[in-house]
Amino acid sequence: MSRRVPRSRARLALVLGAALATPLTLTPPTVAGPAYTVTPLKFTVQAGGRPCTVDADLYRPAGVDRAHPAPAVLGTNGFGGSKSDGSTDAVGKAFARRGYVSLVYSGLGFGRSGCLISLDDPDIDGAAASQLVDFLAGKRAADDGTSVDFVARDAPGDPRVGMIGGSYGGAVQLATAAVDHRLDALVPMITWHDLAYSLSPNNAVGGRGVPGVFKWQWANGFYLVGEGRPVTRPSLDPSRINSLGCLHFVTEACRTFHTLNSGSYPAGRTARLLAFARSVSPVSYLHRVKAPTLLVQGQSDTLFNLNEATATYRALSAQGTPVKMIWQSSGHSSGPTAPATGELDLSKGNLETSYVGRRVLAWFDRHLRKRTHVDTGPAFAYHRDWVTDPDRAYATAGRIPVQGRTFYLSGDGKLVDNRNKVARGSRTYTNRLSPTSHSDSSLAVQSGLPAAPPRDTKGTYLDWTSAPLTRPLDVVGAPRVTLRVHSPKAERAQDSGDAADKLVLFAKLYDVAPDGTRTLVRRLVAPVRVPDVTRSFTVTLPGIVHRYRPGHRLSFVIAASDDAYFGNRGVKPVTVISNEDELHSLQLPTVD
Repeated sequence: MSRRVPRSRARLALVLGAALATPLTLTPPTVAGPAYTVTPLKFTVQAGGRPCTVDADLYRPAGVDRAHPAPAVLGTNGFGGSKSDGSTDAVGKAFARRGYVSLVYSGLGFGRSGCLISLDDPDIDGAAASQLVDFLAGKRAADDGTSVDFVARDAPGDPRVGMIGGSYGGAVQLATAAVDHRLDALVPMITWHDLAYSLSPNNAVGGRGVPGVFKWQWANGFYLVGEGRPVTRPSLDPSRINSLGCLHFVTEACRTFHTLNSGSYPAGRTARLLAFARSVSPVSYLHRVKAPTLLVQGQSDTLFNLNEATATYRALSAQGTPVKMIWQSSGHSSGPTAPATGELDLSKGNLETSYVGRRVLAWFDRHLRKRTHVDTGPAFAYHRDWVTDPDRAYATAGRIPVQGRTFYLSGDGKLVDNRNKVARGSRTYTNRLSPTSHSDSSLAVQSGLPAAPPRDTKGTYLDWTSAPLTRPLDVVGAPRVTLRVHSPKAERAQDSGDAADKLVLFAKLYDVAPDGTRTLVRRLVAPVRVPDVTRSFTVTLPGIVHRYRPGHRLSFVIAASDDAYFGNRGVKPVTVISNEDELHSLQLPTVD
């Protein structure tokens, strides 16, 4: 999900951050490209058992006709946007200039398109997009009778077409590919794998059946954007009004938001909540996606973190779907970091001069123009914000790094590199009835305002800090920590039948500079609703790309709360004991 916001956030609706890097072995079309015409079109499609109007623009490059067909690129907006916002119409312009027929449209429930917001449900949003593919195939006409016969085809009724877009406009690509195997290439950017995790994450391994910790700021920001449409635009298509519990979302989405906001998660109700959120998420239908997919995810993203793209990447790879992945610098939470000059911004047309841009051009060259000699790049690439030379900012690898360095949580608050250095001891923290830790001001970010620095309140968290590092430590991937906590109050309450009574905690990593300055890496935290406090559990933290420099110290923290999330019900002191029988380990995926 993405929405239009003032300046600093507007271009993130489509994503697109990347630093310059060594050019791939491809010869892209020139930037100037041919001129093009733009034709506004309306389509009436059948989606979810009802007719929906789709508002679209068709970009046709000069010289493209029946005798000289071209492949097509299809794109749509992020959450709250439309075909006319800067990031969406940039898709049409950028690819039309490079000789592609482009069709960009306002997603269902946005802009001047009809019907309800259904969170990129493949049976609704995917079905609608599939009927636009029919138009590109020449199988149907727009409402005014306009048809096309100038899109390249693989077979009668099968156009050569790819999709690109970010966030809400990223997930719809996977939803469309699940119901329509005519798509030839996908480029989903900063999007989700499982909305149940995105909106209410539980980072405890094996905690999938336990409702997570509600990410209330992000979720309610989008909910209010969606619900406000009929109020701010009273002349909307009547198909965009829902009288069953909410104004603008499909009923099940509305119930999901209401349940999350209730703070009460009894088994039956939350099972339905999780089932709906997952049913409209790629996690449920990726097995039907066969189109070659280039995933681009942002490191600075507290909405859809790197773990989301990683899960999609692994699922597609395991089933044999051609897939590659890039971890760019910017995401929903911030723009590019200082060294990341030349990040991809389609509104500026810098496809040829940014690493991600060149990768996208290569992907479409190979799969849409069928230039089989084109090198589409490595399986995995990631931006390094500590590299000041923009031509070297991206590193590449054949696979995602695995766990490579282990630290242990000692009873004296130290993070040690050998289990024999663990001191016996116990330490305790407790939560308060209001949040005492801060990581990310999601509401501020959505409003284009500066975010307050992260903080933790003494007595409401525990930290373990390493000795100063003697050489750089490069972490690339999702760290893991194995913990055992003691909380008699949580133990007595956890079997109440309401998951809200289970213990909640937040795990995170800081970088401590020699002067004591503490930096929460990319403002990321791992919310955990502990499945069972009588047993040890493993937490997967959000993926990061971060260099701990020599002289810096690594600090691991578990906190009782975070003001971007719902927290514990009631006060529940927590004790962590360290001894030879209770070893707690932190595993870091590292690269040399």
